[in-house]
Order: sequence, then C-alpha cells, then structure tokens
Amino acid sequence: MALSVLNNVSALSAEHQLSATQNNLSNVLNQLSSGNRINSGADDAAGLSIANGLQANVIALNQSVQNANGGVGQLQVADGALSQVTTLLNRAVTLATEAANGTVTSAQQTSIDTEFSSIKNEISRIGTDTTYNGSSVFTGSATSIFLSDAKSQSTIAVTIGTLSATTLSLNGNSMTSASNAATALTAINTAIGTVASTRGTLGATINRLNSAVNVMNTQVTNLTSAEDGIQGANIAQDVADMSKYQILNQTGMSALAQANQTQQSILTLLH
Repeated sequence: MALSVLNNVSALSAEHQLSATQNNLSNVLNQLSSGNRINSGADDAAGLSIANGLQANVIALNQSVQNANGGVGQLQVADGALSQVTTLLNRAVTLATEAANGTVTSAQQTSIDTEFSSIKNEISRIGTDTTYNGSSVFTGSATSIFLSDAKSQSTIAVTIGTLSATTLSLNGNSMTSASNAATALTAINTAIGTVASTRGTLGATINRLNSAVNVMNTQVTNLTSAEDGIQGANIAQDVADMSKYQILNQTGMSALAQANQTQQSILTLLH
C-alpha cells in the first residue's frame, strides 16, 4: 500500500464504522429508555402503522366498556327503584286484603284508603324523581348504548317505561269499601306482575351488557398483547446490544486514533 498524505483511508473507514456503531448505540438507548422498539416511523414504518391501529382499537374498546358499564348502572338504578315499588305494592296487597274483609269499620277503611293513596303517590314520586347521571330513568324513551372497536359499531337499545300509579292502573282504585278493595286487589296484583316483568327485562339487558363488557375486556387484553409484541422493546436483547455497541464504540475510538497516528508516521521520512 502506497504512503499518501492526501487521504487517510484507514481513518475514514474507522470513522464510518464508529458513526454506525454510535447510531446503533443511540437507537438501543432510545429503546431502553422508552420501552418501545419503535420510536419513530424510521424504526419500522409498517410495524408502527399496525401498532397505531391496535392502539385505536384498544381505545375504542375501553370507551365502549365504560359506555356499557354506564348502561348497567342506569338499569341497576331502575331495578332498585322497582324493587322498592314491589315492596310498596306488597303492602298495598295487605291493605286491600284487610279492607275487603267485612269486619272492617268505615273509619278503618278510610284510614286504609289514606295509606293506599300515600302508596300510589310514592310510586309516582319514585317514577318522577329516580335519576341517573342527572337524567330521569323512567322516561319511556330508548337509550342507545354505543359500542365500537374502531372497526365495527353496534348499539344496544335500553328502554325503561310503566312507572307511575297511572301507568300501573292504580289511580282509579280505592279502598273505601270492601268491594272497592277487592277490585283494587286485582289491579294491584296485575301491577306486581307488570313490575316483575319489567325487572326481568332489565335483568336480561344487564346480563347482556355485562356479557358484552366481558368480551370487550378480553379483546382489550388480546389486542394489548399483540400491540406489545410489535411495539415493545426486547429488553434482554437491547441490554446485550448496548454492551456490544459500547465495546465497539470504545474500540472504534481507539482504531480511529491509531489510524490518525499512522498518518503521522509519514513525517519520519522527512528527517
């Protein structure tokens, strides 16, 4: 190899290798510090696109879980209110059965009818005042629970109607006489059946929403695992690579220094 002072090829080669080593070391340190294998599109453009799509799916599913849980909460509030209505109706059954007995005095029937009126008023109050998240629960209109995984969308309609003394067909009844009490008893038993049917529908919808939540939570787990497999750094491999590139960086610096020193040796020919 001819001696030349114009170009130090050995130094240029050493500098090139040292630059590549430092770039690799920088990438490994970025991965270790962030925990991500992909920190920019340059690292893995296709992988970044897939990971971002998976993240969007996970975000949509997590919000859908919250939506479904909100629906469950609303239905549970309604069911709790209807449970109290059932208790009131059971008390009304007792009153009607008592008032229908021929041994009850007129004053006692009046007292019984007063309590029955209070029960009807309380049922109507529950229907009016029961709220969830600031909105009335017993509106009779459908509430759509929106579910999405960023790729597909669906809704579950929740309708909560039938809650007042009027809608339960109780307002036209009284217990001012034995015959009126007997008529009222029939209406009360019908109302109990109506409330029970409504609670059954609510329970079925609660179970459906809870099932949807379980499915979506499983999807979140699986998609998060898939995203981590694409996006997450292999820490063990990165630590090994860091050690390798740190050693190569040191040896590269030494090699570059030696290459520059070799060029200086040409000066000895001038003495």
